[in-house]
Amino acid sequence: MKIIIHDIEFSYNGIPVLKNVNNRFEKGDFVALVGPNGSGKSTLIKCLNGILKVQKGAVLIDNKAINFFTSNDLARKIAYVPQSENKNTVLTVFDTVLLGRKPFINWKPARRDLDKTAEIIKMLHLDHVAMKDFNKLSGGQQQTVLIARALAQEPEILLLDEPTANLDIKHQIEVLEILKSLSEKGITIIIALHDINTAVRYASKIMMLKEGKVFACGGRETITEQNIERLYDIKVKIIKDNNHFFIVPDGI
Repeated sequence: MKIIIHDIEFSYNGIPVLKNVNNRFEKGDFVALVGPNGSGKSTLIKCLNGILKVQKGAVLIDNKAINFFTSNDLARKIAYVPQSENKNTVLTVFDTVLLGRKPFINWKPARRDLDKTAEIIKMLHLDHVAMKDFNKLSGGQQQTVLIARALAQEPEILLLDEPTANLDIKHQIEVLEILKSLSEKGITIIIALHDINTAVRYASKIMMLKEGKVFACGGRETITEQNIERLYDIKVKIIKDNNHFFIVPDGI
């Protein structure tokens, strides 16, 4: 499944946030959206799944604009993982993940819905907390549960808005390794990230946004000192160690 971003624009109260954004991603791509605060990363994520309606251009899935999908059909193709969730919920982990089956449920969950929920909980190693209250889990566990809920939709595209922003380094790695594994299984991952080093380590494509425009997009060839300096307005050095890149401020 491919997703095409065709010349989209979006404004808040007349202030442009996305300007003539174009791109296309293929099945299994792991795409990191990077850029300064206010560059349009979160807005783009929300435009890709229809939470926000683009004011010009179109988002297409297999050449069909997303506004021509029913909400249920779109939810079976695209799932969204927010940065955080309401922690006042009284739902268990199992019931939280089961909510992802909503596009498939007519009245009440069928056996297949319950089985799929249990399968995903096991796949993400959440068995031991399945009956615990969601709001009693650690931040890393909660984020994994939100990913599990999204996977319960059986999507082909997974959108994530800075899912590691509030996690310690251990839980950041756990979440990103899960996403890498899903990408290798053919799910397209599009994730907004603040940390350029994390993006370089995990993503197969880096999409750089600045002031609502695509600044650059591509694989590791996109990661140059010049591009990063122009993107963030800071002097940097790229250190290469075997096959890994590390970006550090110049002078360190």
